[in-house]
Amino acid sequence: MLEIRDLHAKIGDREILKGLSLTVKPGEVHAIMGPNGAGKSTLSYILAGKEDYDITSGDILLNGKSILELSPNERSVAGLFLAFQYPIEIPGVATMTFLKAALNAHRKAKGEGELSTPDFMKVVKETAAKLNITSDMLKRPVNVGFSGGEKKRAEVMQMALLQPRICILDETDSGLDIDALKVVSEGVNALRSPERSFVVITHYQRLLDHIVPDIVHVLSAGRIVKTGGPELALELEQNGYAAYVDAA
Repeated sequence: MLEIRDLHAKIGDREILKGLSLTVKPGEVHAIMGPNGAGKSTLSYILAGKEDYDITSGDILLNGKSILELSPNERSVAGLFLAFQYPIEIPGVATMTFLKAALNAHRKAKGEGELSTPDFMKVVKETAAKLNITSDMLKRPVNVGFSGGEKKRAEVMQMALLQPRICILDETDSGLDIDALKVVSEGVNALRSPERSFVVITHYQRLLDHIVPDIVHVLSAGRIVKTGGPELALELEQNGYAAYVDAA
């Protein structure tokens, strides 16, 4: 599904990823935890194709094919989705227009016909109802006036509509209260399947109480320094990252 091979990357003169390797098989949920500055968000941006980063060596394979030369939209069509830590507002762009354009762009790239407006409305309403997204939210410009929880629910709805193969969640729990976290997690769990994998980036155990991972990694100083099962997240919650920072 997703394979990262000895990835080295920098921004400007600063090297951030220093030989990161990771393999995510179909259906697996991997959690990446680590201290501030470890390279977690950098990894998510590089996977999505953000141009600010210079990959000096290594490779990223999606379904066996390198994606390093693909644009962000080409990576999206190939099946990769990034949920941002801080989703941006897009004033002047209606949420429904945005969702329809994104969904039909994917369908066109796959050789499928565009959805008619009635069919699109039906799909969106069914998806929104499962995520407690109101019709009022759908009438606003993208993320404008949304709370933190609403922005995250809107992203999960995008994910549900686009049906990606690999989902990267960059600190999805950031800024969420208990109720919003539960709703967002339920939306993510509803998308778990043998054909879809997740990489969940987080600082805290609380998200992993709701989205239970198969494998947990500790990222420190640009590389993975420890891998284990869900119990590793509990250990980190109790003892912190100090030992791994020293080791890195």
